[in-house]
Amino acid sequence: MAALTCCAVLFLGGVFGQSVDRAIAQSPKPLTMGTSADYKPFEFHDTSSGQDKIVGYDIDVAERIAKDLGFELKINDMDFNGLIPALQSKRVDFGMSGITPTAERKKSIDFSDIYYVVQNTILSKKDSGLTTEASLNGKIVGTQLGSVQQEVAKKIPGAKLETRNKISDLIQELNAGRIDVVIVEDVSAKSYVNINPNLQFSVLKGNEGGYAIAFPKGSNLVQPFNRAIATMKQDGTLKQLDQKWFSAQAKPTQSGFQRILPSIPYILGGIPVTLAFTFVSLFFGVILAVILAMCKISAIAPLRWLANAYTSVFRGVPLIVTLTLIYYATPQLTGYKIEPFQAGVLTFALNSGAYVSETLRAGIVAVDKGQQEAAMSLGVPYRLMMGDIILPQAFKNILPALANEFINLLKDSALVSTIGAADLLRRATVVGAETYLYFQPLIIVAIAYYLMIILLTFGTSILEKRLQRSA
Repeated sequence: MAALTCCAVLFLGGVFGQSVDRAIAQSPKPLTMGTSADYKPFEFHDTSSGQDKIVGYDIDVAERIAKDLGFELKINDMDFNGLIPALQSKRVDFGMSGITPTAERKKSIDFSDIYYVVQNTILSKKDSGLTTEASLNGKIVGTQLGSVQQEVAKKIPGAKLETRNKISDLIQELNAGRIDVVIVEDVSAKSYVNINPNLQFSVLKGNEGGYAIAFPKGSNLVQPFNRAIATMKQDGTLKQLDQKWFSAQAKPTQSGFQRILPSIPYILGGIPVTLAFTFVSLFFGVILAVILAMCKISAIAPLRWLANAYTSVFRGVPLIVTLTLIYYATPQLTGYKIEPFQAGVLTFALNSGAYVSETLRAGIVAVDKGQQEAAMSLGVPYRLMMGDIILPQAFKNILPALANEFINLLKDSALVSTIGAADLLRRATVVGAETYLYFQPLIIVAIAYYLMIILLTFGTSILEKRLQRSA
């Protein structure tokens, strides 16, 4: 009887698994994988050809699973601390980015079986003597925000915890002397020691763990993914990938700008993205500002209250907070998976509308009241009077302030890099994570921003002079 029961369970499990696999294969949409592609060699951007391609151990594993289960793979790059919110909001179907299953995480998301075993290490400067947990008492310990290592560091007696979004940022802080050690997995530590001869690492005993694939709670992908992982373990695929990605890496022979030279076209490819965010946001922001300004000078009290309340909210909430709320909360509240470009434009347009409306209101008030009175005495409708007489003069008066808002918006657009948009800053950090160089890519970005702003300032100066001559 027991044998029959086991056979029935196995049969039903196989039938269920096959039906899930068929459902995946027949699904018209690709499955989206969330990752933080700054963790070489598991996932990182390869821009050496001037084009952007995310590669690494995890990418190869995901592509093999996609091939076995018959679905199209789409990759969504984001900050590591945004992976779990993205899974919870079902912005992505699964996540792979060196994610370790923990009891706390299992309350929010599901996990596959372990596909890679790792050990935590202490990464420090040579001859620092910081090689054991006991030596970290009173020291500043850096970890990636939202990582398992963050929880490990919290348990170290006397340690002072510092977190950053990216491991590459932590290495910069370590080299600069702002933190004493970084806790990372052994594979990552080996890569950074290879490229930074002034660093060393030692295993943090009793902190072994492993990586698994993360899924939204209740996902039906867990079982088929587990079977695919088991197959890769049995046929030696995972061992082959170990050899491919974790064999000894040659130390770079080139220095500085020579190493990032092939990636400069990729970095500069972020200029159209940056300009698109800026121009589209300003266009809608000015339209919104006109509406708000009209409400603020309206004789209808509720309209004035609403416009002033709107301005108060968006001037009082930091721009990065508004951007994060719109990007992550929209899918949870509406079910619509808003794209980074849409979230950035919406955020900057709403924010610019609040600021420009105050500037425009001041410009309208500055127009001689006699012109408005003369138009009214001639029977010109209010709408035509504002559109043909008052607003053109107001815009002329506020042009310098409007150009200043344009410049600020252009610089603030770098914030969209935090939600994965491939603008200038995001591409610079991508190249930095790939080459382990950060100063040089950021210098390229700084020069690009400066030149764009110089051209913008020159253009607005010419426009202002022409308007003055036509007055």
